[in-house]
Amino acid sequence: MTEKHVFKRIWTYLRKYKTSLISAVLLKVVSALMSSLEPFVLGLAITEISNNLIEMAKGVEGAGINKSYIAFILFLYFIRAVFFEIGSYGSNYFMTKAVQSGIKDLRQDLSHKINKIPVSYFDKHQFGDMLGRFTSDVETVSNALQQAFLQIVNAFLTITFAVIMALYINAPLASILIISVPLIYFSSQFVLKKSQPYFKEQAKVLGDMNGFVQENLSGFNILKLYGREDRSEEDFHAITDRLQEVGFKASFLSGIMMPVLHFISDSVYMIIALLAGLQVLAGKLAIGNMQAFVQYIWQISQPIQTITQLAPVLQSSKSSLERIFTVLDETEDLSKENVSLTVPLTGQVSFNQVDFSYNDSKSLIKDFTLDVEPGEMIAIVGPTGAGKTTLINLLMRFYDVKSGSITVDGMDIREISRQAYRQQFGMVLQDAWLFEGTIQENLQFGNLSATEDDIIQAAETANVDHFISTLPGGYQMMMNQESSNISLGQKQLLTIARALLADPKILILDEATSSVDTRLELLIQKAMKRLMKGRTSFVIAHRLSTIQEADKILVLKDGQIIEQGSHYNLLEARGFYYDLYYSQFKTSN
Repeated sequence: MTEKHVFKRIWTYLRKYKTSLISAVLLKVVSALMSSLEPFVLGLAITEISNNLIEMAKGVEGAGINKSYIAFILFLYFIRAVFFEIGSYGSNYFMTKAVQSGIKDLRQDLSHKINKIPVSYFDKHQFGDMLGRFTSDVETVSNALQQAFLQIVNAFLTITFAVIMALYINAPLASILIISVPLIYFSSQFVLKKSQPYFKEQAKVLGDMNGFVQENLSGFNILKLYGREDRSEEDFHAITDRLQEVGFKASFLSGIMMPVLHFISDSVYMIIALLAGLQVLAGKLAIGNMQAFVQYIWQISQPIQTITQLAPVLQSSKSSLERIFTVLDETEDLSKENVSLTVPLTGQVSFNQVDFSYNDSKSLIKDFTLDVEPGEMIAIVGPTGAGKTTLINLLMRFYDVKSGSITVDGMDIREISRQAYRQQFGMVLQDAWLFEGTIQENLQFGNLSATEDDIIQAAETANVDHFISTLPGGYQMMMNQESSNISLGQKQLLTIARALLADPKILILDEATSSVDTRLELLIQKAMKRLMKGRTSFVIAHRLSTIQEADKILVLKDGQIIEQGSHYNLLEARGFYYDLYYSQFKTSN
């Protein structure tokens, strides 16, 4: 994205609050105008005092300081200062109000977009990187807008008014000031173009670092278990070395600007001071005006230096905006969804010659056909990479099939509203997800209209009510952010209760009884049976002992159903399932 395009897009978020922006700019005009009057007003006082002091030193009769005139000048200076402070404070207030409102809209657009883009996008991006775009990148933009916008406006206004006042005092000397402005501008632009690629790379490496840190913190125990701390540290050092390299180049190149600007402004200052001094000696320029002119040199050079100092901030914000807009520009899933569900599903599911692949190089599911009647329990087993989870992703419409179709109650799921369709599902996963909130709020997540009696009944059915009653606060106990204040098995029981409360027609159960102790496993299995009663269920499990009562077991290998049937029929066939079952049986013994 070009710089113009990026800042034009962020302007669309700010222009909705143009009343505040206009107020901020108008008040900044007042403060800049008052600032430009300061050297001129002080110059009047200096001229009056110096001329009278010289006459008094010469012994001129009647010579003396005109106190009433000096008092009038001081009064003007005070009024100027009051309006300057009002303009400065007011402009900052309205600018902050506009920026924070625009940033709020940007965050909300990001949140809305995340709910619209396909799941495949998250398979290609680290969680930490996405988190960085939502937090640090948005905050970088917010800080840049608040710091930079008003300072840039103030810089242009200050330079404009200072040049006007300088021209009013002495046009020939002012022309030297005017010539220095484009010289400083083009020098800074040259350096900015050289440093921009490094600021962009710096933002990318920061995203990589965020992703790496998040990944390592979430798997901290596993890292410790396998003794991979040194390897993790080496990888982190490689990322930070790269960040140091690009950060140094970005900062060094942008830092060159200040010495260049100081050299140009100091040279201009010396030339003007020399020429102005000669004119004062020649009686062509009042000493107060000379002092004012020197101050105008500062008022012109200082804003340019301020803009230059803001360059790294603007560069970083541009890189952050590019990362944010990359998400906002991501293609949404615009699949046709014309059919709304007017009645609940019965749970009849059909896979009709389904083909699917995550990329074009390798087909994962090939010519897959399956018919499931309402209320049936379908178990899916197979080695890693066989396509078990992919099958569930297709059923949930996290991905759409490449060819063929999936139907529920005879309707192609691609024609049904995703929201209405997914409301017919309940999920109980091995990695049970609970959010920071009370236990009641977590259970109610599946059915926001559920009453307290409904919640307690669902918890009793899921064999978790007794456990909840032993907790401090019971159903009102707060879960922490990682839900680490209860065990994995207890979390799974809570997700079963949540699924019961939602009363889905189709269930997805993914390895829900692995990694728990025997007592909890029995409780979970009993709760599962109650949950699956009268509902179509798809169960993925590595523990084959948990799926013996399935109506149909699908044995997948390389995206194909190589065997299917009941548990006992598959054992009698002595095929792949037989080998898999008895290998687990021997291992457990």
